[in-house]
Amino acid sequence: MRAFQHHRGVRVTGACDEDTWKALVESNWTLGDRLLVLTSPNLRGDDIAELQASLARLGFDCGRVDGIFGPRTAAALDDFQSNCGLTADAICGIDTVRALRRVIGQTGQGPGISAVRERERLRHAPTTLRSLRVVVGQFGGLSSITRAVSRELRHAGAHVVPLDEPDAVVQARTANQFGAHLYIGFEASRALESVVHFYKVPSFESVGGRGLAGCLTAELRRCGLQVADACGMRLPVLRETRMPAVLVSLAPVRTAVDAAPQVSTHAVRAVQAWMTQCRHVG
Repeated sequence: MRAFQHHRGVRVTGACDEDTWKALVESNWTLGDRLLVLTSPNLRGDDIAELQASLARLGFDCGRVDGIFGPRTAAALDDFQSNCGLTADAICGIDTVRALRRVIGQTGQGPGISAVRERERLRHAPTTLRSLRVVVGQFGGLSSITRAVSRELRHAGAHVVPLDEPDAVVQARTANQFGAHLYIGFEASRALESVVHFYKVPSFESVGGRGLAGCLTAELRRCGLQVADACGMRLPVLRETRMPAVLVSLAPVRTAVDAAPQVSTHAVRAVQAWMTQCRHVG
């Protein structure tokens, strides 16, 4: 169980919790096992992630590879079908899978259009905090941290929405609706040191999220916290957000809460460093 959790990028607990069970169910699907179509709620699974990664390699932009069959994936699939002379119905059945595998077999390896588009968005990201929209969320007892970080960001000119909603999917949906340029979440951890997570799966990683995680890791170390290297995972709030997003697991919690003023100051410095970094993304 621990090996599976580590491989899937979910929390390594050794127990079959809700996130692990969902990961087990999603890992059971292979492209071609079922019809893939836009539904509400959206279909999820490894077959969809494979579809998204393949479409991205061929230049059909379905957004990040998140294993969620949403409107952008449906639009990219419809475009692919139209270009291949198939019925353009945005339904991935056996004929579409065969065409996709035939075409993908004739292409080389590469990051795909999703990664290229993300880098392009980063290069055109705001250059000052006054133009930046940020969502700052927390999960469980860290409102003093999020208030301090939100206050510092606002004082520097950023537009900030703080969230105390316990549901990660709701936080992500709010950030998406706000049109945030980035999301920063905080959670309490029982580990011996803090760690900053960004979105990563085998076929995709968020370049912006990784960059922000690196900047936060460096700055949190400067304020006296013990912080491990940034870690890519597919945690719900990172998977569901459409912008660069990080989740900071703080430990020891009391030390982090006591250092809230310093944490907020260095968090703003990390965001400023990230904006500078974005202008030089290759």
